[in-house]
Amino acid sequence: MMPVPYMDGKFVTYAEGFTIPIAIIKDLIQGLLSNVLSLLILISISITFIVTLYTKILKPKYILNNSFLNNLFNVSWIWTIIRIFGTIFVFITYYKYNVEMIYSSNTGGLLLNDLMPILFIIFFLAGLLLPLILDFGLLEFVGVLSSRVMRPLFGLPGRSSVDCITSWLGDGTIGVLLTNKQLIAGYYTKREAAVIATSFSAVSITFCLVVISQVKLESYFLYMIATVAITGIVCAIILPKLFPLSKIEDTFIKENENRDNEVLPKGKKLVSYALEKAVKRADSCPSLPIFLKDGFKNVLDMWLGVLPIVMCMGTIALVLAEETPIFTYLGLPFIPYLELLQIPDAALMSETIMVGFADMFLPAVIGASIESDLTRFVIACLSVSQLIYMSEVGGLILATKIPVSLFQLFIIFLLRTVISLPIIALIAHMIF
Repeated sequence: MMPVPYMDGKFVTYAEGFTIPIAIIKDLIQGLLSNVLSLLILISISITFIVTLYTKILKPKYILNNSFLNNLFNVSWIWTIIRIFGTIFVFITYYKYNVEMIYSSNTGGLLLNDLMPILFIIFFLAGLLLPLILDFGLLEFVGVLSSRVMRPLFGLPGRSSVDCITSWLGDGTIGVLLTNKQLIAGYYTKREAAVIATSFSAVSITFCLVVISQVKLESYFLYMIATVAITGIVCAIILPKLFPLSKIEDTFIKENENRDNEVLPKGKKLVSYALEKAVKRADSCPSLPIFLKDGFKNVLDMWLGVLPIVMCMGTIALVLAEETPIFTYLGLPFIPYLELLQIPDAALMSETIMVGFADMFLPAVIGASIESDLTRFVIACLSVSQLIYMSEVGGLILATKIPVSLFQLFIIFLLRTVISLPIIALIAHMIF
């Protein structure tokens, strides 16, 4: 019998764990539509391909004169080429046509059948339901309450804590989408959005359990969560001070008269002021027709604009990981570092480090056969702490307005790896 969720504040207890309502609805929809989700993704990417080429070649005025359609389909030739390859890859994968290295269950098949159906549903729910977080005062309330921690410690607005919570308890992609919406609305600067997306779009607790189970260390799950949390906090403090995040412009892409610096006025109490700001924001919420119209625009923007990029970038990364030794070679320089940290089977673990840039789950799959419990624990924690993987979060960031390039994502991935390893290794040596 399906477990019944019950509310606990804005989170719920469900299936013997904590999550957020969007994650529960996602699971229900995925169960109902599991047989057609891959086809819907194929159709979405095909529509993007056809209309983008139509726009680039014929330049129809009704698209060019519509700001939403123009922004969605009148993209640069680089993004057009990426959409073309995304379409080619999704057709090869769906019909399992000729090129097995593209459609295999470890490359395009993994994306189309396992990862992208989740994205497809989350994009739908996030597009329609994230306004409930954005427009009804939650961010203002939590922002004021969290400002005394987030601003001094991380140099970020208090409202960014909501991005982290929704990622941790729901899904990392929800955090990225929420961050992108706040950037576009003028609540985050370019630098703040880049820092939040690459440092606070944490892997969900549920998937952490999947990873630790893959390396056969389920009994160490709570140790893993604590390790990942500590590592994430340290990375979030250090990384914004380093290139490339430190060089991103600390400017807004849009002026917003409702933007607030979250400073507590003299004579005001923290909770009452937070409630006051939340109520003020809720009073200015859009009408239901506008709410629904904007929601469906968000959904189309993500379905048509993001899915082709994830399919293209994710497939290329996974094919490189599966069919070439490139990630093995890239991991070789880490062997002395791992030996310095006294991690057993350093050479074997080095093969798992860089493959995490392609997909977060691959390191756990590759490292599951390593004998040392300590090494497998480090692999599991590191794969989650690296955060930037092209099969999902990395590809999604590239498809948003968050100003981070592929090269910058790779540098951030490397920096997170170098910073995370000694912290995880120290804790692992204390446990094992």
